[in-house]
Amino acid sequence: MAKVTVEIKRAYETPADSDGTRVLVDRIWPRGIKKEAAALDDWVKAVAPSTELRKWFGHEADKWPEFRSRYLEELKEDERAAGLDRLRQLRDSSEKLTLVFAARNATQNNAVVLQEVLSAE
Repeated sequence: MAKVTVEIKRAYETPADSDGTRVLVDRIWPRGIKKEAAALDDWVKAVAPSTELRKWFGHEADKWPEFRSRYLEELKEDERAAGLDRLRQLRDSSEKLTLVFAARNATQNNAVVLQEVLSAE
């Protein structure tokens, strides 16, 4: 079986047919985006970082290594593990999976960590 491509894309970028299955991986809906315009196939809130971790990180670049480490630990918790299992199901039933996120920083956010996890398996 061919390995499924897992991509990431900002919610504010135009959806494309080439995105495959599009899944929002944030707990909060992206500001200013209408549901129809987002063209999502699913929204897996459970896999998002905790509110406490998200607020602590604040997308500060120097906190990235610690955020990544803490988030990987959170992904082992029951609720997030179930969300991660849902992403695995979507990945395994798709030709391509695109994780959609709202953060401005496209290289340091929860979708990047999820992409690493899902692509490494």
